[in-house]
Amino acid sequence: MQFCRASSGCTVLIADDHPLFRQALALALGTAVPEARVIEAGTLAAAARAAAETPDLALITLDLKMPGAVGYSGIALLHAECPDVPILVVSAADSANAAGEVRAFGAVGFLRKDADLPQIEAAIRNAIDGAPAPATGREDTAGATPQTPVDRVRGTVAGLTPTQLKVLLAVLAGKLNKQIAYDLGMSEATVKAHMTAIMRKLDVQNRTQAALAARSLGLDLAL
Repeated sequence: MQFCRASSGCTVLIADDHPLFRQALALALGTAVPEARVIEAGTLAAAARAAAETPDLALITLDLKMPGAVGYSGIALLHAECPDVPILVVSAADSANAAGEVRAFGAVGFLRKDADLPQIEAAIRNAIDGAPAPATGREDTAGATPQTPVDRVRGTVAGLTPTQLKVLLAVLAGKLNKQIAYDLGMSEATVKAHMTAIMRKLDVQNRTQAALAARSLGLDLAL
């Protein structure tokens, strides 16, 4: 993981579709981590590109309602692109379970957008410093509770490659292989190969079952 240091600096990606909130987060970052360089993205696709192309990325702040994202898919995709970079979700989502769910898909913490500025600054510093996120009461401690089937499938979804996640999200959107191939710039045969790998990992028999598994984990949850 790339930590911010005053001597070398680092980059923080703010992924949010609201320019004013991006500006507010940038101001909070300027106070919390003054040596950080800030880059911004207004869509999930732009955030994924920026994450893949930024070698000194030290933190991603992510809104769950980004254009191109459904439910927790933004976390899963960015975590797959940069598994060692902490993702701090800052969202207006009002789901009672959101704090625990975002961690299950790879985020290090969750803040509501109406959190006060000192709380946001502290969360940013903790995420960059690698401090453990506060417990929500939902996460299992090591060895305390066996994984449920949902936990295991969620872990599988969170472990898909970026391309596999893009294919799965396209399936959730109801797109055919031909459409997916065009959108992702690959052949239909490659799409089929990715679907085969996805189904094998999810232990399902067809794309409908794969979509149902993803939906059951909140990947198309309207937040």
